[in-house]
Amino acid sequence: MNRGIRTSLLATILVAAGTSLQARTSECLNVPDSVTLLAYAQDNGESGLHLAWSRDSARWFSVADGYEYLKSDFGSWGRGKKMFAPRLMQEQGSGKWHCIWRATASGQVMAHASSDDLLTWGAQSYFEPGGEKTYLPVHTCRTGQLEATVEGKACQGWAQRVPYSLIENLVRYADHKRLRQSLHDEQTAQDGTRFAGLKPLTATLTVDTTQTKAISNHLIGIFFEDINYAADGGLYAELVQNRDFEYSPRDGSREKWDSGYAWTVREGEHTAAPAIGTEQPLHPNNPHYAILQVNTPGTSLENSGYDGIALKQGARYDFSCRARTAPGNRGGKATVSLRTPEGRLLASARISITADEWKQLRATLTPSEDATRAVLCITPNEPGSYHFDLVSLFPRDTFKGRKNGLRADLAQVLADLHPRFVRFPGGCVAHGDGIDNIYDWKGSIGPLEARKPLRNLWGYHQTRGLGYHEYFLFCEDIGAEPLPVVAAGVPCQNSGTCSHHADSELGCNGQQGGIPQEEMPAYIQDVLDLIEYANGDARKTVWGRKRAEAGHPKPFGLKYIGIGNEDLITTVFEERFTQIYRAVRERYPEITVIGTVGPFYEGTDYIEGWKLATRLGVPMVDEHYYVQPGWFIHNQDFYDRYDRSKPQVYLGEYAAHLPGRPSNLEVALAEALYLTAVERNADVVRIASYAPLLAKEGHTQWRPDLIYFDNTSIRLTPSYYTQQLFGRHAGDLYLPSSLSTDSKRADANKRIGASVVRRQDTGELFVKLVNLLPVSVSTTVESLPLQGTPAEVAATVLTGKPDDTDAKPQPTTASMDNGRLQCELPPYSFTVVSIKP
Repeated sequence: MNRGIRTSLLATILVAAGTSLQARTSECLNVPDSVTLLAYAQDNGESGLHLAWSRDSARWFSVADGYEYLKSDFGSWGRGKKMFAPRLMQEQGSGKWHCIWRATASGQVMAHASSDDLLTWGAQSYFEPGGEKTYLPVHTCRTGQLEATVEGKACQGWAQRVPYSLIENLVRYADHKRLRQSLHDEQTAQDGTRFAGLKPLTATLTVDTTQTKAISNHLIGIFFEDINYAADGGLYAELVQNRDFEYSPRDGSREKWDSGYAWTVREGEHTAAPAIGTEQPLHPNNPHYAILQVNTPGTSLENSGYDGIALKQGARYDFSCRARTAPGNRGGKATVSLRTPEGRLLASARISITADEWKQLRATLTPSEDATRAVLCITPNEPGSYHFDLVSLFPRDTFKGRKNGLRADLAQVLADLHPRFVRFPGGCVAHGDGIDNIYDWKGSIGPLEARKPLRNLWGYHQTRGLGYHEYFLFCEDIGAEPLPVVAAGVPCQNSGTCSHHADSELGCNGQQGGIPQEEMPAYIQDVLDLIEYANGDARKTVWGRKRAEAGHPKPFGLKYIGIGNEDLITTVFEERFTQIYRAVRERYPEITVIGTVGPFYEGTDYIEGWKLATRLGVPMVDEHYYVQPGWFIHNQDFYDRYDRSKPQVYLGEYAAHLPGRPSNLEVALAEALYLTAVERNADVVRIASYAPLLAKEGHTQWRPDLIYFDNTSIRLTPSYYTQQLFGRHAGDLYLPSSLSTDSKRADANKRIGASVVRRQDTGELFVKLVNLLPVSVSTTVESLPLQGTPAEVAATVLTGKPDDTDAKPQPTTASMDNGRLQCELPPYSFTVVSIKP
């Protein structure tokens, strides 16, 4: 089914919504030919577009009990998106509807959207008062402003006469949406009632070897975004917080964040914040440094790390800093030490600070015992004034032994997922909180002192020690394709800060008008330079040479690049995306460009994004959706209907969300069930990645996440094991199959999923079986393409109670009998059987 057709919901609704409402209205034959339709918003702009109707303008009825037929997209996250005084008008002749509203309380920003049927709406446009003439037709049906009482609540809106059949269609649409939502809201907590009396089932899975199809063997990957402190204090192995003294109150996470955050000057029993200098800094991109005035022996500069510094007994830690003496000071030796918060010595080394120019100093520290909240101390032995910058403490044992590398245990659990690609440096982080916060990749490479710190859209600080070069290296180290994502010339649609171009409210929220057109050529060149950095010849290209200077002469072999991230698909976006896309396609036709179709599986951005991608011939689009487990159960045919002649799909962000956002077995099994359907459609869904990936305990803005960690431990979720089982058992050939059970209950059969794939280079078969029922399913798999007796049959199962948060895969039994695979699927389980020839 064409994606555009999916948006024409009305015909489907009129058939599918054969609900009690349809019966109720059909019983009432004496209905008016026309009624007055009132359009209004409520709650001081907090609501979307409400509709009400009346026969006589005296008694008013809410259309579909207050259903919101249009919501404003202008503004920042949360309660920033508002609609005031919507005016709804119908164009004479075409019948197209137009809605104009105030998008801010002051009225300095207006908004417009249009619709053919009041059900699906086109892209929204934002403008200053007086600009509505651009969007409105010359002739509209007569409207009037009036006050009314709807469901006991006073409101003011615009009214016009419409056929009563329009009201019926509006109600059916809302009822259908609510019916679908009730299915999506289904949870295993209701299974005791829903499946009361259900007995264990018997199932037969019959494989059809005549209809095999090639599928992507890069399907399962990972998406790294610096959210939940995933980078600094997380995957990036640096142990010193605010090492460059560049924290700022603008970073936004904590009160009193400044250049001295996480640092203390200790003089005897007294402590104070360090003095900060800016004269003759280490680098213009790193303008702040600490000044330590030593008058009393034992005065020290101390850093508390990220929730303390975790140490292992006997491990080696590499200390480094840039230091100098203040003019006129002779300097001398200094002691670098690691201590407990109480002051007990764990490790120490000597450095010498004697030059009045910046010098890099190094030392190795080996703790005498384990510690969870150690403190780093720098204690000059001689009186005087000392300057410090880029103070660093790295474990010697980083992932793959890389300098400036990654925390070994965290990186390893990512590698253990067997990801075929890594998307980075983020979604919303990539296009930033406002134009001035768009992630500039060039500021994340080169010497550490030259990198530009960046405010994190999620409300904290990015040193960008983990930058584009390190992302590329990580992909290389784990054998994954790199997939960088750059902004499409617009910032995050939820931006809440003003652009430096802003001179009104219009430039302080949402897309802010995008990068000015006069600056777009330079931005497009940055995107082209990124590809050259990844793939350019080290001897013949400027950015290939810079990559070689960073220690990697060989190209990284970039094949994919994402442009945009779940953006509003507006004229502003379309103009800039098209410019970037065409430039990349002309210069690098071998690169697969991935576009974006908004943050959801339906709606305006989804519709308009697919239209744009189809019109431009974009090879692949990035789809996102965070939904309830019930959505995954009831939408397993989502990609079955996709037109294979249109762009392919990257399912870039998805996860199952329950109330309270737990990371439990129920959500993991719902994701596994859906992934069997995604694997069935891996000819169109080429790659997919769960999101978010990492979350640091105590610093988590978003749940659920795949992996939770603190400074010393890692907690892997059931969803992690779902991803791992799919990643480890990936194939490149899909074997269609049909599943039959001895149950006639459609709701039960829908909760059993299966996928059979083959890895053609080894001949291995992987059978994946999901049982999201409270009873076991005795399963036989027939017609497997076996040649003789398999050399090995191994099975793994992930199972437990739906609310289990610590379920882990365990070996289980499966057997072959006369070419048939026999296995028992426990209640609430995901089983993978590997068959080696």
